[in-house]
Amino acid sequence: MKKLFKEIHEAWLATQFTGFMSQTQSRQELYEFSNILFKHLTWIENDFIKQKIEYNYDINQVPIRVDKLSTMIGDIIRRIELIESKLESCSDEHITFRMSSDLNYMKLALGKLDEEDVSSAFNMKKEFPNINLTQEAQDALTLFLFEESYKEYELIMVYNYSKANSNDAFLNRIFQILIDESFFHLRSFGQMMAQMGILGVPRSLMEEIYKFDNLEQFLKDGIQEEIGAKEECRKLADAVSASSEHFASFFNFINNQENYHIALMEEALEHINKN
Repeated sequence: MKKLFKEIHEAWLATQFTGFMSQTQSRQELYEFSNILFKHLTWIENDFIKQKIEYNYDINQVPIRVDKLSTMIGDIIRRIELIESKLESCSDEHITFRMSSDLNYMKLALGKLDEEDVSSAFNMKKEFPNINLTQEAQDALTLFLFEESYKEYELIMVYNYSKANSNDAFLNRIFQILIDESFFHLRSFGQMMAQMGILGVPRSLMEEIYKFDNLEQFLKDGIQEEIGAKEECRKLADAVSASSEHFASFFNFINNQENYHIALMEEALEHINKN
């Protein structure tokens, strides 16, 4: 079942990042399918926990550099077929029946997506369509997107692991909000990376990042990281303001979202210190 879990994780990333490449209606369908695969991942994870099986989020690197969307679609279908071949390793027939049905439909729907040239997602031009960025803005934006796309993937998995291994409904509500927020940020940054020709899949997470012993310290560190992220957004908004009012507004918008993340973590801290 651990191989199944790993292959679902890799298929989820492949599908999510293929969505970033697409510039057509196919993007939304790929996003929906990546959502389904992430659900599958959490269901298998929950089965691990029920059976008291140790697990981790280790994966192989997911290659995505292609010229045509159909190449990635073929790769995703291949990954789905690998998942299907291992479904019997999960003993929960309700999960496997649902997953089998989902995967069968996904293969059919993916095969009908229109072809696209997606080579521009990897051309390394570091230029944003219809916006003339200064060199300073280009460098700042490139660095930010590389760092923050990895960070948002990391946060999704950290909060997901924390939620999966917690029976505290109050904390789990907060973890789910933070997961949803990180998905929005990852998708926003991933699309921007593709538009700038610098798209890449994050590296595998180190186990100690999401398996921690002290939740209180994790939250305190997380608050400091969010404060740092706010400062990075502010700096980036300043750097791009001369090139694009839209970009400046967008990063101020992201900056302000971090305020709520900090408030949520402070709320979680207060909760655990009461108990």
